[in-house]
Order: sequence, then structure tokens, then C-alpha cells
Amino acid sequence: MTDTYTKAPNALTPINLSGPAPSNKKLLPKYEINCDMGEGFGPWKMGPDEDIMPLIDRANIACGGHASDPSIMLKTIKLAKKYGVAVGAHPGLPDKQGFGRRSWAIAPDDVYTMVLYQVGALKAMCDSEGVELSHIKPHGELYFYTERDAGVKAAVIRAAKVFGVPLVAGKSADYQEVAAKAGQQLIHEVYPDLHISPEGYLVKIQAGPKSLRTPERIYECVKKAGMVDQITNVDGEEMNLGFGGAPISFCLHSDMPTALENVIKTREAVDEINQLYGLK
Repeated sequence: MTDTYTKAPNALTPINLSGPAPSNKKLLPKYEINCDMGEGFGPWKMGPDEDIMPLIDRANIACGGHASDPSIMLKTIKLAKKYGVAVGAHPGLPDKQGFGRRSWAIAPDDVYTMVLYQVGALKAMCDSEGVELSHIKPHGELYFYTERDAGVKAAVIRAAKVFGVPLVAGKSADYQEVAAKAGQQLIHEVYPDLHISPEGYLVKIQAGPKSLRTPERIYECVKKAGMVDQITNVDGEEMNLGFGGAPISFCLHSDMPTALENVIKTREAVDEINQLYGLK
């Protein structure tokens, strides 16, 4: 099973599971769910946003790059406002046909202006509704590119600082160091709906069904992460996450076949963890 992942570099990206997550203790009062939302376009609908929104804490709203359009952006902001969900920007590579998940060669300066452009558009719509922009989370290949490329990482951090909000990111020691030097706050997350290889690689959705966890496995993954600070990799081995008791933001994808079921099971697990620890 291991070779399925290690021999396909375009299907995965390395994540660093070592090191603490000190910013989560400061920025997150409790364990939470963040979810990518508003990823349709025109008459085409992607995920069951209306059903998912009441169940999550933080919405990452597409900004017209990999998905969405102005009408969907504003509609999704209003939906989040209705349920008291924090609104964040979800900028992605301008590749709607590839849903922002294809590899691109893009210069850091272009990344900087692209993120400014997309997040700025969403923030203007937030302002029109009296909603505060909560965070920024890059989408798909831009997320992975930010994790692995120093120039792109610096560009995304520079753009985020313009808006003065945290970036949602993987728990990478390198990312933490660069962000800290720039004075940029990070919220660290875990993907319970995707697998991790034994080498510490996050398996992308493009890898197919083997990359995905079932709703039941997602529940188990969230409980294990919150209770014992571990995650099970694709070979069934336990790996330490290293959050050290800091609350975790669990990210889910709204474009998966079982998206609503995934959110329901994650909500169940997160509520149980918060109740156990007395977090509100």
C-alpha cells in the first residue's frame, strides 16, 4: 500500500507532524470544524452548503479563483451570517476546469497579487453585510504550493498580513518559523477526511477513493486526534500529531460524495471532545 503514495509525487505533499501548535491555544477556544464552501459556479452547485453550514464553526468561502462567482460569494456569506459561522477567504489558483487542484508554475509575485485580489473581493462583500473577515485558507494546489515552496509561502503570508487575519495551515514546523518571523498568526488544522502516508504525506483527493475516509472512520479519526493526539495512517499505524492538548481545527471538503455525512460525524465527535474537556 505504501508504494501507491510514495511513487506518485503529484498526488501528495509532505506535512510535518512534529512540533507544538502554540497559536492554536491562543486563537481557538475549543475544537472546531472548518469547511470549504461556496464552490459552485453560476447554476452549477458543488456541495450541500445549506445543510452543512449550521453544523460548522468556520467557513472557507471560495473567492472566484478555483470556483464561485460574485453572487455565490455573497449568498454564502449571508448563509454563514445566518448561522453565526466565522467567514474566511478561500483563494485558489484561477483554474476552474481543474478546480484549483492541478499543479501550476506561478511566480511568488503573481501569487501575492492573486491572493490580494481574491481575498479583497470577499472582504468587500463581508463589509457590505457587516461580517468580519475571520481568516484566510488557501485552496487545493495553492495550499500545497504554500507548504512546500519558500517563495510562495512568503507571498501568501505577505498578502495575509494586509488583511490582518490568521492563515489556516498544516502543522509544519517550517511554516510556523517563517510565519512567526513575519508576525503572521497561524491556525493549525487536521484533515480527517483524507489519509496520511507512513512517510507523513497528506494524500490529495486526486489520488482517488483510497485517499478518502468513510464517515465512520472520520469520527474515529477526530476522536483519536482530540483524545490521544494521534492519527492513523494508510497502513494502520499510529502517528503522533503533536498538538499537545491545544484545540484542533478539523477541515472537511464539501465536494465529497459523503460530505454531509462527514460533517455530521465530525460534529458529533467534536462536540463530545469539547464536552469532555469543558470547552465552550
